Amino acid sequence: MLIAGAGGFVGTCCRYLTNQCFLSYWKQNLLPLATFTVNIIGCLIMGLILGTIQKHNLIDPRINAAIIVGFCGGFTTFSTFSFESLYMGQQMGFLYPVIYIICSVVVGVLAMALGLLLTR
Repeated sequence: MLIAGAGGFVGTCCRYLTNQCFLSYWKQNLLPLATFTVNIIGCLIMGLILGTIQKHNLIDPRINAAIIVGFCGGFTTFSTFSFESLYMGQQMGFLYPVIYIICSVVVGVLAMALGLLLTR
């Protein structure tokens, strides 16, 4: 449990720093680029880790707890993604959140697949 918490702490700090970087460049944050970025990077990292685990037969629950559950869980965010999608719909109309949701899911799955492919 502590190793997952440590991974989550690091992931959450990285998420916060990523968000701050995006806010320093884009003051108006109607397009949730920081959330999109961390979610896609998190999918890529998870694909890389899972691919490495499969390739080298590294079944170690500590790796799963620290990196996949902890870091990726703390780094990525579904609740913020959901909130920002609803907020965007209220501010910009129906089309923008639909495009954001579709792009997030499609690019996220592609990033996961890329991570798996890169470890082969």
